[in-house]
Amino acid sequence: MSISSPAAMAHSATPRPVQHVMIVGGGSAGWLTAAFLARTLGTGADAQSVRITVVESPDIGIIGVGEGSFPSIRGTLAAIGIDEARFVRECDATFKQGIRFNDWVRAPGSAGNDHYFHPFSLPSQRPGGPELLPYWLQGMAPAGKGFAAAATMQKTVADACHAPKRPTDADFMGPLNYAYHFDAGKFATLLATHARTLGVQHIAATVERVELGADGAIAAVHTAQAGRLMADLYVDCTGFRASLIGAAMGTEFHSLSDTLFVDRALAMQVPYAQADAPIPSYTISSAHAAGWTWDIGLQQRRGIGYVYSSRHMDAARAEQVLRDYIGPAANGLEPRQLTLNLGYRKQHWVHNCVAIGLSGGFIEPLEASGIGLIETAAYLLGYLFPHDGELAAPARLYNEMMTARYERIADFVKLHYCLSQRQDSQFWIDNTDPASIRPALRDKLAMWRTRAPHRLDFVVDYEMYPPSSWQYVLYGMEYPTALYANARTLGRADEAREEFRMIEQVAQRALADLPTHRALIEHMLRKK
Repeated sequence: MSISSPAAMAHSATPRPVQHVMIVGGGSAGWLTAAFLARTLGTGADAQSVRITVVESPDIGIIGVGEGSFPSIRGTLAAIGIDEARFVRECDATFKQGIRFNDWVRAPGSAGNDHYFHPFSLPSQRPGGPELLPYWLQGMAPAGKGFAAAATMQKTVADACHAPKRPTDADFMGPLNYAYHFDAGKFATLLATHARTLGVQHIAATVERVELGADGAIAAVHTAQAGRLMADLYVDCTGFRASLIGAAMGTEFHSLSDTLFVDRALAMQVPYAQADAPIPSYTISSAHAAGWTWDIGLQQRRGIGYVYSSRHMDAARAEQVLRDYIGPAANGLEPRQLTLNLGYRKQHWVHNCVAIGLSGGFIEPLEASGIGLIETAAYLLGYLFPHDGELAAPARLYNEMMTARYERIADFVKLHYCLSQRQDSQFWIDNTDPASIRPALRDKLAMWRTRAPHRLDFVVDYEMYPPSSWQYVLYGMEYPTALYANARTLGRADEAREEFRMIEQVAQRALADLPTHRALIEHMLRKK
């Protein structure tokens, strides 16, 4: 692809209204953005409608690193008008109640707990009742129970391979909070089909050249199949290539390689040994010498991959780690190899170009932030949409909010690494080096030595993960918080102990009330 700048173009003092949005690139980022904008802005022939076109290359496939999501996806699917059963049927989707972290705290075979759980449900709290975390820190929960297991019933339910909802529950509703695992390619196909029903236009063409105007904005894109194409606003969903925001407009990419070390991934699709095998309703993340494996259960197969640091392990050894993890089921399978460019654009919106998805940035898939960042970006663009053509103010706010979100996600992911007690490889030693921890996270960790994380530590509109997620990981990683003077304010110990006992009892009743995960999937597949 080349870039051209024509002779100076006339500059109008009055901005031109944005009536045509061109999304360059398909996949989940392009088609989800198209569907959300179509539902938010409306499409059609009337003057108030916005024309939305997806220009998608027929020659470029979908990367689809990982197949996990965050609970926000339920609201997104509802907002764009896709019902839950259809999503489950057409995307081989299963339910995800959180993430189980194996061997992250200490090396395999060491004394102590070998795993912890990050559930999606919030810690239990009766109306007017005490917050449980300070009392858990004081040892008032049942002996040996981690914070997630003591404060919610979700770990009990998920460990038993039960579902987070019942067949009679409404779409996107259930007793427990949840997200999904799904086939990334099939999800993109579903989004594309649905977006077209909303009036989104599709052009199958490969962008070969981006034409810039004298003001630095995009004047047009030139394609091999459809020639010169023009729009008022361009959305770059071209993935790591960043053909518009990066290659054409030259926006700076901020690397996170000094903080997050993993930069390679190997992935396999592994069939179940038996068709009726139980399906875990959480992602299984297992730590290894130079990274971690994901293990995700879909309806007919497992998606398994090894994310690792090429600075700490070569490709041949990494493939052996993956094969050892999978076992005989990996025989005859060849892994897909991926290069991960961790970081984000300093500016996600420049002139009339907005980056969404991998073109704007990527943070490793440890906490399934990829789809969540696409959701956030599409939401922001829809509600900051510059109908009158005034781009500067919404661009500033968009850039501020997206940059802040990337920074906070990077800190949250780093939290998993920097608190590890593992010293069995250079990878883990390097990850606990204070020099690899951003100052903002170092400050939080310093404060949390004498008090637990609180909502005031977080700016809601900048965060993807709620305070409870930080708490689950912090204390799953066995962070030492001594409450000191705060402990003297804990005057509701009896209420807290009763709440912990109630959670244990309700968890057992939930096992009787909630179906197995596979049973719920089979029900959803039959539902029309």
